[in-house]
Amino acid sequence: MATNGHTPLMKQNSKSTAIVEVNSLSEDNQHINPADHYGVTSDYSICVDSNNTTYSNEFIESKYIYEMNHCEVDHRTKRVEIIPRKYQYNFRTKRQVQRTGVMLVGWGGNNGTTCTGAIIANRDKITWMRKEGEQFPNYYGSLTQSTTIRIGSNNEGKEVHIPFNTILPMLHPNDIVIGGWDINGANLSEGMKRACVFDYALQEKLNPMMSKLKPLPSIYYPDFIAANQEDRANNLIPKGTKQQDLEHIRNDIRTFKRTHNLEQVIVLWTANTERYVDVRSGLNQTSDEILQSIAANEEEISPSNIFACAAI
Repeated sequence: MATNGHTPLMKQNSKSTAIVEVNSLSEDNQHINPADHYGVTSDYSICVDSNNTTYSNEFIESKYIYEMNHCEVDHRTKRVEIIPRKYQYNFRTKRQVQRTGVMLVGWGGNNGTTCTGAIIANRDKITWMRKEGEQFPNYYGSLTQSTTIRIGSNNEGKEVHIPFNTILPMLHPNDIVIGGWDINGANLSEGMKRACVFDYALQEKLNPMMSKLKPLPSIYYPDFIAANQEDRANNLIPKGTKQQDLEHIRNDIRTFKRTHNLEQVIVLWTANTERYVDVRSGLNQTSDEILQSIAANEEEISPSNIFACAAI
């Protein structure tokens, strides 16, 4: 049995809705109407009673068997041989949500400023006026915050749905600490205005907070991004070797984690699309190769290669 809470739940105290097999229902209830749903709210505890799911004070652990068919086609004999295969996956989820930071590569761009502004607006409950009236922030469109998931059917044959973010311990967006890098030194308020995504009235209310946020200097290898980015590249790591760039980004991540007392940091790429790099033996086909290529200052090592290695 596993739960989505931080304290183990005893089965008799569980508020979750039982999941039952259709065959165990009475004959009158075996027909399930897809439109007949039953929902529970986020204050319900979700329990799984299964030999494949266990919990401890620290983890929820589950086993999942993935079944697929492998096919071998013999054109000479016109025979197709189907070989069923099973793969077991073991999942482990920490029950205590960790204090988490997200560092965005290209923080000052459209994606970075919009994501940051949306979190601030929701976290601080900022409202603004539109021609339709007062607008309230929300997470509509968010898979985790605005959707439900079907988990089974109850004894009445009704499909049971729960909020998506209650199926496992899940970080709330409002609790994320955001930072990042950008080759342009504009603060996030300037970047937000440049992006032209938010209503003007919301931009005005976000300005005091967003103007205090400025991206860290980033990596700029002109060969990998569009030439029209050159004019805005004014916030760069001092020119050095690619090994020095790697160590610089690693230090940025460590400093961010330490400064904000974080337990984990996630690095996401939201900068300009890069050109493809060569993929070849001796350059970047193994972890050892790519680290050796960085140390050798290979031309085909891209900024995203550096950030990915630094994050790992």
